[in-house]
Amino acid sequence: MTQHNTNGSAKDVVDILTTDHQEMMALAGQIKGSNDPQWRRDTADTLIAEVMRHAVAEEMYVYPAIEKYIPNGTEEVEHDKQEHDEIVQVMKQLEDCNAVDPVFMAQLEKLKGLLSHHADDEESQQFPKMRTHMSGDQLIELGEKVEQAKTLAPTRPHPSAPHSELFHKSLGAGVGMVDRLRDKLTGRKTK
Repeated sequence: MTQHNTNGSAKDVVDILTTDHQEMMALAGQIKGSNDPQWRRDTADTLIAEVMRHAVAEEMYVYPAIEKYIPNGTEEVEHDKQEHDEIVQVMKQLEDCNAVDPVFMAQLEKLKGLLSHHADDEESQQFPKMRTHMSGDQLIELGEKVEQAKTLAPTRPHPSAPHSELFHKSLGAGVGMVDRLRDKLTGRKTK
């Protein structure tokens, strides 16, 4: 099992993912509240990168755990992957929009709605089941894996990429490396 900090500071996967949800929703709200197109673009790029990191980490580690430990987990994961696909499609459209175009804000609102629905489902249904069917040590270990996965995950939406553990574990780090290189070369903000 995983070594824990004796001061109790280790966060479990539910806490990590819930914090991610809160931060993503806050970023979306900040974009809506700004009139500065460059700030909107930069913040939208940061939001997109954070959503991608979160989604990939879920697909690599959280969803396999749900399938293994949660009754009817496979069906829940299939539903989640369909939602991820829709989110990725909207993020790709948002990524391709100019921040002064009214379509930009429409796509942002659509993304915000999808993210809110997805987060509510996870927080109200799946996370309580994970806490019931998985031990505290398992949840902490899963949280550590999720945090590590987020450091290697892609930062851009790839609509044709499969939402699978195998893809992310075999090719995802390479895709993420290319994304981070593109981000650096273009000056794209991702944090």
